[in-house]
Amino acid sequence: MDLTGKHVAILGAGRSGRAAALLALREGAAVSMWDTAGPDAFRNTPPGVDIHPLATAGDGAAVRCDLLIVSPGIDTYGPYVAAFAAGAGEVIGEIELAARYFAGKIVGITGTNGKTTTTELVGRILARAGLGGNPCGNYGVPFAEVVMLPQPPAAVALELSSFQLETIRTLHPQVVVWLNFAPDHMDRYPTVDAYYQAKLRIFLNQTPDDTAIVRTGETLSGLTSNKVLFSTTDPEAEWFSDGQMVFRHGRPTLDLTTGTSLRGLHNAENAMAAMAACEALGVSLETMAEALQGYAPPPHRCELIRTLDGVEYLNDSKATNLHALESALRSQTRPVVLVAGGKEKGLDYSPVLPLLREKALACVTYGQIAAPLASLFGSAVSTSAVADLAEAVPLARALAPRGSSVLLSPGTSSFDQFTGYEHRGDTFRNLVNQLR
Repeated sequence: MDLTGKHVAILGAGRSGRAAALLALREGAAVSMWDTAGPDAFRNTPPGVDIHPLATAGDGAAVRCDLLIVSPGIDTYGPYVAAFAAGAGEVIGEIELAARYFAGKIVGITGTNGKTTTTELVGRILARAGLGGNPCGNYGVPFAEVVMLPQPPAAVALELSSFQLETIRTLHPQVVVWLNFAPDHMDRYPTVDAYYQAKLRIFLNQTPDDTAIVRTGETLSGLTSNKVLFSTTDPEAEWFSDGQMVFRHGRPTLDLTTGTSLRGLHNAENAMAAMAACEALGVSLETMAEALQGYAPPPHRCELIRTLDGVEYLNDSKATNLHALESALRSQTRPVVLVAGGKEKGLDYSPVLPLLREKALACVTYGQIAAPLASLFGSAVSTSAVADLAEAVPLARALAPRGSSVLLSPGTSSFDQFTGYEHRGDTFRNLVNQLR
């Protein structure tokens, strides 16, 4: 794509917007950047970019550009983008822009849960294999930053959210990892199917020469690529794990309990998906095993904070939806006191009730959704509602007998009381470490 002399307008002054601006400038474009925020949001904008703070839909209606790049945090189908899009030759996102200038292999990773751990694992294995494997996209750095490296890698581990997938056109991952699907982001999508269709766009440009790594039981039809299954329930799948050993075609391949901190079935799924993806790019099983030695998952994903009086305290703040909460509960081998709550996202939590009856001794709910969640969970297990984590942690401790676990797995986003799941998880960790 030749951008020489073209006008590229970018919506969003965040890191992905800035990366897109730098790439467009490198390719000879005239670049403007628009954001509803004030001038402070443009503090790190690259030189040469024409900035427009406090931008409105009215401003957008007057803009004419050859290419409009929409940042993923902005609703692609909302009136703000529509105003700018009316005068644009093409509308894409930073991921699509970067893909048009990347000559290497792409492992595209999506799913409602587990994307980040899997992306890290893929990146780690590819790096060990000498292929680069830079984690980027929805995790790590913007894809455009990787493309602009003096020596771009031979392959990338590209985490893709539904928001980013809305604006792809030609993006072609040679390997797609589809981890799972469950309702989420119902505050952005009108229906579950709309969210599902956005996710499915990751397969848009795959061919029979490509590979799709898919969890057993996922409903996917019409795939043109070669499908490889991984499972924690079906020993006949190409890749199978019981949570301890990983098997490939029935043969033991990796012991997760030796040399890694990958605990639980959900992490076994992430490991299998990553290994299957890298095998599709020709990486040997021996190299994979070497790469995973010493690996610990990122914080906030069933992270063991401490053991106090025989009780484990687990930080799963990254669980921002029902499916992640279910995965965390399902992977527990001790009785659980669950701490859940946060922002009201319009999700239906009734499917988790059977797991609560099976796994939980008690629940403590907090935040904006505390009362309705307590009312629902109370039909399955003894549940108390409190205002915040500062109240929830000591109460959970009082409810947790020796040999049990206190599990923070909120099941929804954090934005009612925190700046993000990391802030929430850090707060929980600090509160737990203060217990005496």
